[in-house]
Amino acid sequence: MDRPKSRLIWLRNPNVVRLLRGLATGAIPLTHDGLHQETPWRTVAHLRDLLMDSCVLPRVDRQLLLYQRWLTERLATIEDSEHRRRLQHFVTWHQLQRLRSKAEKGPLGRSQTSQAKQEITQAGAFLAFLADRGRPIEHCRQADLDSWHTEKPATRRPAQTFLRWCMKTSRMPRLTLPPQVINQDQAPLHQHRRLAILRRTLNDDSLPLRARVAAALVLLYAQPVTRIVRLTVDDVLDDGATITVRLGDPPSPLPEPVAGLMRAYVQSRRHLPYASSRSSQWLFPGRQPGQPMNPVSLQVHLRKIGVPPQRGRTSAIRQLVLQAPAPVVAKALGYHGKTATRLVTEAGGTWSRYAPGDHTR
Repeated sequence: MDRPKSRLIWLRNPNVVRLLRGLATGAIPLTHDGLHQETPWRTVAHLRDLLMDSCVLPRVDRQLLLYQRWLTERLATIEDSEHRRRLQHFVTWHQLQRLRSKAEKGPLGRSQTSQAKQEITQAGAFLAFLADRGRPIEHCRQADLDSWHTEKPATRRPAQTFLRWCMKTSRMPRLTLPPQVINQDQAPLHQHRRLAILRRTLNDDSLPLRARVAAALVLLYAQPVTRIVRLTVDDVLDDGATITVRLGDPPSPLPEPVAGLMRAYVQSRRHLPYASSRSSQWLFPGRQPGQPMNPVSLQVHLRKIGVPPQRGRTSAIRQLVLQAPAPVVAKALGYHGKTATRLVTEAGGTWSRYAPGDHTR
């Protein structure tokens, strides 16, 4: 393992000694529920990762477990029982179902659970805002929504997921939510700028290989970093002549020099010191046992080499839907069909009349 000294220091931690002794003697059940009752949570989370990575415990999504722990503590701080009940319903019938569905397809990233936390925090703030106006959510008015979004609209936007759910389930009147304002810092790159950045990252051998491969997936295949970190080594298919990556269906072929970079990176992956037995499955492994790289960390690596992840991806997908029908692009790159269709409209494309059906024959 890498950094063996830090592992030895960790083993001398009094909390680690207590937890390991409790597991060995049976005082702490060797189950997820048993560990869920223990503190401090950071130490318990790391120990749980090690036990899952060693196949001692069945694998469950780490981020989902941490989110559920946070949620229990957060809901306990809400004094108004009616507000707490409404948030609990939202969590049970919408949020957790969505997160569990995503976790079945691949490990959740911190950004996904961070978004869920913001949704709960801002939903609670909105309920308190209405209470200060002497109005329950069933009697919410358009003026209330407009006033709520007037101050700090970006901060309060996460509450809209809760508000849409309340409208859909008839828990509040159907009102109009303000449209999202696009930040100029997130506007798509100009096509020439995107290609210039791509050309530089592909040809500059002084840049880290990992960052160059990730940059190609962002700038050429419009992949978000949250999806890139969930790629496994098995998603890269190499028959000796052609390399494809399983981004959607069918797998996408990599042109040169991207193919050469990917082949070199996959070969180097086998010698990474922190690629443990379970972690070795990830194309971009993380430091935590059995976990992929943190998307935020990958974003930092990309920005260090001059690649803006969000703007580069948006520019790439808009260019792709102008070159091919939206259903084809969506299926090949793992995008939702409605998302691709919307991007065609935003980019001013003309594929709206593309005939549906099987066009492979």
